[in-house]
Amino acid sequence: MTRQLGPKECLPEDGCVGTLVGRVWLPDEGPAVVLVRDDGVFDISRTAPTVAGLLNEPDPVATLATAPRDRRIGAVAEILENSRAEARDAAHPWFLAPIDLQAVKAAGVTFIRSLLERVVEEQARGNPARAAEVRSSLAAEIGGDLAAVQPGSPEAERLKGALQKRGMWSQYLEVGIGPDAEIFTKCQSMASIGIGAEIGLHPASVWNNPEPEIVLAVNAAGRIVGATLGNDVNLRDFEGRSALLLAKAKDNNGSCAVGPFLRLFDGTFLLDDARRAEVALEVRGTEGYVLNGHSSMTMISRDPAEIVAQAIGPTHQYPDGFVLFLGTMFAPIDDRGAPGQGFTHKTGDIVTVSSPKLGALVNRVGRSDKIPPWEFGALALMRNLAGRGLL
Repeated sequence: MTRQLGPKECLPEDGCVGTLVGRVWLPDEGPAVVLVRDDGVFDISRTAPTVAGLLNEPDPVATLATAPRDRRIGAVAEILENSRAEARDAAHPWFLAPIDLQAVKAAGVTFIRSLLERVVEEQARGNPARAAEVRSSLAAEIGGDLAAVQPGSPEAERLKGALQKRGMWSQYLEVGIGPDAEIFTKCQSMASIGIGAEIGLHPASVWNNPEPEIVLAVNAAGRIVGATLGNDVNLRDFEGRSALLLAKAKDNNGSCAVGPFLRLFDGTFLLDDARRAEVALEVRGTEGYVLNGHSSMTMISRDPAEIVAQAIGPTHQYPDGFVLFLGTMFAPIDDRGAPGQGFTHKTGDIVTVSSPKLGALVNRVGRSDKIPPWEFGALALMRNLAGRGLL
């Protein structure tokens, strides 16, 4: 990884003023829940063996306030630096994804721009060479109609009828402006990777992209208790061929990056901050290529609390809580190589997802079959914690 992972680059703009929770791999021990402070990173596993358990406490921030800070495992800077997968010293701690037993869910097509790009994928049948032609046609036909439509409203229903008559309706338009949000499982619990780890792309994919997103942390009662950043790595060619390939497009080894830390809601950070968040993306290729983009949460078509309410309730329970990717308005369309082929990743890309109050999540792109396999799941975690006397 060519970019340094340090506090200046990766912490929120206000540093450790907020309540920052993470997970660290401790050599010879295993994963530890940690509190990230200016004066160091503190193992709080005796108080909170799992992040999921911490967030299910009646008041997680109050629980952390009383947690002993007698086990300092290192400085933020040194643990961040050792989190770089390609330069890691296995004898010292490194950061993991800041979630563990929670279900990992994601909402799709929650922004008009990304909605149109999903329709592009569908109409192009996963062929990037046809994307520009389809994109131009769609923008002329329906782009203006969608901009001011509230999902699930009578106006949305009337627009649906009009588009059906014009032969322009799509399954993506159904979830984009219809009453029901698209909410799917991004990956299994414990499968997410953290800062510095390698992102995985399926080796058969030739058209793919990062998706920089705000990720909400929700407890078993459905209460939103914090937020972090995520990269919902996406294979456009797979999903474009068929929406039934969504799982293959979204869930591969290393395809879900979360971090760097989970910021809990307290006096310094609230749900409204997440609602107003600006999320920046940078992709740097080994050949000197640079892509910059952003996603503004103020442009989301459904309020985050509404999406959460559709994810949990009488028909869906999550006793370990869940995290929810909120979607992105970012969809890269500029050509990286041959004209008309659009953007796709190359091995070795450095991807940075950042937001002022959440810090920066930095990962390097690899192949799902070449990066380290996922081997430490929920069963391994339970055995590990029991062996350490933490359960």
